[in-house]
Amino acid sequence: MFPMYEMNEILARDLIERAYREDLGDAGDITTLATIPADAVVTARLNARAEGVACGVALAADCFAFVDRGLDIALFKKDGDRIAPKDCLMEIRGSARSILTAERVALNFSGRLSGIATLTADYVAQVAHTTAKICCTRKTTPGLRALEKFAVKCGGGMNHRFGLYDAVMIKDNHIAACGGIGAAIDRAREQIGHMVKIEVEIDRLADLEEALAHHPDIIMLDNMGNDDLREGIAIIAGRAKVEASGSVSLDRVASIAETGVDLISVGRLTHSAPNFDLGLDF
Repeated sequence: MFPMYEMNEILARDLIERAYREDLGDAGDITTLATIPADAVVTARLNARAEGVACGVALAADCFAFVDRGLDIALFKKDGDRIAPKDCLMEIRGSARSILTAERVALNFSGRLSGIATLTADYVAQVAHTTAKICCTRKTTPGLRALEKFAVKCGGGMNHRFGLYDAVMIKDNHIAACGGIGAAIDRAREQIGHMVKIEVEIDRLADLEEALAHHPDIIMLDNMGNDDLREGIAIIAGRAKVEASGSVSLDRVASIAETGVDLISVGRLTHSAPNFDLGLDF
C-alpha cells in the first residue's frame, strides 16, 4: 500500500476489497473480458478536468494495485495538491484488462474525495482573513467516514469528532431527556475520563448562563443569526470555545467568521460536496 494518506491500512484495504466485490460480483468484468485481448498493454493517465484540490490519489493507486500488482504506477500529484484542468495525477502502464477493471472504483474514490477537499478549500478561503476554523461533522457516507474526514483535512479544514466515542456532544434531545443543560453536563463529567472534552449545543441565548455555570469546553451556537452570534460570544467572554453551526452556506460563512467564533462546522462538506471531474485517458 502507498503510505501517503493518513488512515489505517487495514481499513483502506477492506474498503477497496468491498468496493470491488460490489462491482465485480461473481463473474468479473464481463465487458472487458469479452472484448480486450489478454496480452493487450496500454498506458493510461488519470487527468483532472476541473480546478480544485486532489484527494484520494494514493488510494486510487492502491485500487489499481489491488486488481493487478504488476501494473507500473507513477504518481505526479499527492493528496492535498492544487490541481488544474489537464493536470495528470498519475500514470498507469500495464494490462489493459486490469486497468479497465480497476478504473471505476479508483475514480469513485478519488472523485468523491477530491470533491470534498475542493469544497472544503473553498470554505477555508472565505474565512482566511479571520481566526475561525472550518470543520466537518458526522454527516458522512456510512463506511467512508475516515476517508471523507481525511479529504476535509486535505482541503485545509479540521475534523470534528470522529464518532460517538471520542467526544461528548450534548444536543437538544439529550438535554430534554436528561432534564436540563446543567444536569446533562454534570452527568457527562461524572462518567467520562479527564481526556474527553464536553460540547453543548445552545439554540437560545437565554440558556447560555446555565451552560457556562457548568463549565463545558465548547459551546455550539446553533442556527443563530450573526447578531446573536456576536452577543453570545460577548456573554461567553472566553470561558469556552465557541462553535457556530447550522445552514452555513458558502456565501454566508465569511460573515459568520467575522463575528469572532472559533469554529464553524459545515455538514455540507461531506453530505453535499459535488463529485470532482476526473477522467482516465488511454
